[in-house]
Amino acid sequence: MQTFDLNRPWRLHPQVSVRPEPFGALLYHFGTRRLSFLKDRTLLSVVQQLRTEPTAGAACTSAGVGPADLPRYQRALGALASSNMVIERTP
Repeated sequence: MQTFDLNRPWRLHPQVSVRPEPFGALLYHFGTRRLSFLKDRTLLSVVQQLRTEPTAGAACTSAGVGPADLPRYQRALGALASSNMVIERTP
């Protein structure tokens, strides 16, 4: 699995719906019919920040992810990218 690039701009896939939950959120991709669970509210915040922040790293910082936790969130975002829940944002 390739490392998720935190220095690139990302966003939710347009066919993904987000349903916030007390534990985090459910993501449903209408194109692939896949369901993903975000297991904490901070990850939900990171995913929501992707559309407005210039990079995924900036989205993590904006959501309050510290340097010690960054690798865990990078792996989670990588898994979401692998399942096409998040895609690279193009200009």
